[in-house]
Amino acid sequence: MDQPTSGAGPADEADGGAEALGRPLPEGVRRRVIALVSDAFGALTVAELPAQLRQYARFTPTRRAKFAGNAMAAALESDAVFRQRIGERLGQSQPELTGALEAGAPPAAADPLDVAAAAYVLRPAGWVKLVESAGEEVQRADAERADEETRRELDQLREELERARAHTRTETERLRTELEAARKEAESLHRKLRSALSEVKRGEAALRRNAAETDTVRAESAAQLSAVESESRRLKGRLGEAEAALEASRRAAREGRSVEDMRLRLLLDTVLDAASGLRRELALPPATTHPADTVDALEPGRMSPKDIAARALSETDPALLDQLLALPQAHLIVDGYNVTKTGYPQMPLEKQRLRLLGGLSVLAAQTGAEMTCVFDGAELAAPVLLAPPRGVRVLFSKPGVTADEVIRQLARAEPPGRPVVVVSTDREVADGVAKAGARPVASVLLLKRLSRV
Repeated sequence: MDQPTSGAGPADEADGGAEALGRPLPEGVRRRVIALVSDAFGALTVAELPAQLRQYARFTPTRRAKFAGNAMAAALESDAVFRQRIGERLGQSQPELTGALEAGAPPAAADPLDVAAAAYVLRPAGWVKLVESAGEEVQRADAERADEETRRELDQLREELERARAHTRTETERLRTELEAARKEAESLHRKLRSALSEVKRGEAALRRNAAETDTVRAESAAQLSAVESESRRLKGRLGEAEAALEASRRAAREGRSVEDMRLRLLLDTVLDAASGLRRELALPPATTHPADTVDALEPGRMSPKDIAARALSETDPALLDQLLALPQAHLIVDGYNVTKTGYPQMPLEKQRLRLLGGLSVLAAQTGAEMTCVFDGAELAAPVLLAPPRGVRVLFSKPGVTADEVIRQLARAEPPGRPVVVVSTDREVADGVAKAGARPVASVLLLKRLSRV
């Protein structure tokens, strides 16, 4: 940062006797001068400020001292009128100090920095000497403070050195004690080692005695083993004779069962051939209708492929629904809006239907089960334009009839014994289809299963 270095302006020279600093303004005095100007700055109007300082008029004193310090110092040095206005404000805020400076007798108890800063602003006779003496006083105080800090650091280092020496002596004594203990421990270990060697030698002698005894026992065992092997061969011969007799009896039993199995197979083939001949004789076509086709309901209209929305899938896999759909001739009946409003109620109804039917189509292709999806059509003003996906029968209830009633009719239309699964969280629907022999499951289970397709 720039520091003002020169002395009085034109007004000072007019008063007779221009004084000037012979060296830069001491840093402590400079900071105090900027603080005085910043405090008095706010009392001036914008018109009373030099042009280069008007942009800082709205700053707080702290921000003004931080960002406009150089500009205020330069204006104070070069603009006598501005310096005079700052001096007037200083006289109003510190009348005793300014009066003493103008009288040529600054108070002895005042801070030298305050005296030097006020003298620099007011420029009384001998102000240069006051500023220079204040700088020397500050430098002397700084030097004394530095000496004091150096002495404190030196004392602290001496104390740390003494503590380190004491710690070293303590550690040395401790290590000596530990070394002595280690020596004693080593001597004890040597004694134990010699004792262990003696024990090893005694163990080796005992091992040799045991080896001799083992050889004797082994010879006796070999003789006994030979006798056991002879007995074992005799018993094996008798076991072979018993197995041959058992196999002969089993063969006789199998031959008796074979005759009965042959007669039963011949009867089954006769029944199958008779049924096949009866089908050909009557020319019966394969079944093309299902019980669900007999229920009175509205079928959707047709729509083009461009009207079908994209399907959104996820990643769960409930095994219960897979097991139910794996049953032979399984029929899945879905309460459409109950499922869609459970899984994605924020979507429009049309997209709800398309998303559900798309997932059911893929599920039908994977499982091969018959699938019927029922939507409530009581509130529809006109038939819904919808292209039913492959493998899924889509029904809308007639006006005045709810989808729940259609689902119960579908369940009752199925023959007893056929696996029927009804997807709905409606308790009345679940209870009704359960009475008809169907298996109700929650809508959440189907939603989780469809997220896998």
